[in-house]
Amino acid sequence: MPGDEAQPAATTPLARAERFIWLTARVLEQRRFAFHFLGGDADGVDAALGAYLGADGGYGHALDPDLRGPLSQPLHAAYALRVLDALGRCGGRRVEQLCGHLAAVSTSDGALPVVSPAPAGHPAARYHPVHDDPPGALLTTGPVVGALHHNRVWHAWLFRATEFCWDRVETRRHWHPYEVRGAAAFLDGVPDRGRAAAAADRLGRLVREQHLVVLDPAHRTGGPTAPGDAPTEELYPYDVARRPESCARGWFTDAEMGRSLDFLAARQQPDGGWPAARPAWAAGSSLERRPIATLEALLTLRAYGRALA
Repeated sequence: MPGDEAQPAATTPLARAERFIWLTARVLEQRRFAFHFLGGDADGVDAALGAYLGADGGYGHALDPDLRGPLSQPLHAAYALRVLDALGRCGGRRVEQLCGHLAAVSTSDGALPVVSPAPAGHPAARYHPVHDDPPGALLTTGPVVGALHHNRVWHAWLFRATEFCWDRVETRRHWHPYEVRGAAAFLDGVPDRGRAAAAADRLGRLVREQHLVVLDPAHRTGGPTAPGDAPTEELYPYDVARRPESCARGWFTDAEMGRSLDFLAARQQPDGGWPAARPAWAAGSSLERRPIATLEALLTLRAYGRALA
């Protein structure tokens, strides 16, 4: 049929990923891809992110695809700050208002819960249950505090939230893998680099002792899982040391890091995208999460000097 001419097959990992992004991603992830890999401008990303901003200063509208509906949630804030950090725009009145919102939804110990109590009726993944009085979580607090410190943001809320993170990182003995990722994000951004190095050394030893990260993808054993997690939700060195300068990079040998990056590169699917780590629970959430996973894979591989084009 006219107009049905076959397009040339994409041959490089980046070209295949680009096609996948244009076919499946939200506007935000399309703009992020263009910014990071095609020379696109930051204003487009900023404008797309602004669509998720709520009147309370927080972010909602399923910015994190696992929490649906318009309500602001800490997981959305963590994603928003990661986007703004990459743009070099993690500051100003918008971030000040976000900190005010985070202070309002914090737990009694000054931390952020995974999910804030909210009126029922908005769907969420089963592994993010809603509690009337949720505990503070390093999974959400660590990345938020780390990003704010990395960008030299100062707000009264940060004092207690930072102490919460230090307490968990320096005293906790038993860890869940996803908490390790939150801890690494905190340690990468916090200003006291000497204290961060000591805490990272301690945590790295625990990560290896407790087998919290798969060191050899060829011998995957299915590490510890929490209620709601799937047995395939292992973490790999690239999950916690997303960039070579991360404090978590020192936890792994060059061989271990190399094997994990080989594994990550090989996980690109025939459609050009990478698989989502979390189990599928809703069609829309699964579709939106894969472009995010694809962007993270591309950024990590590029950070370690892996060829994409």
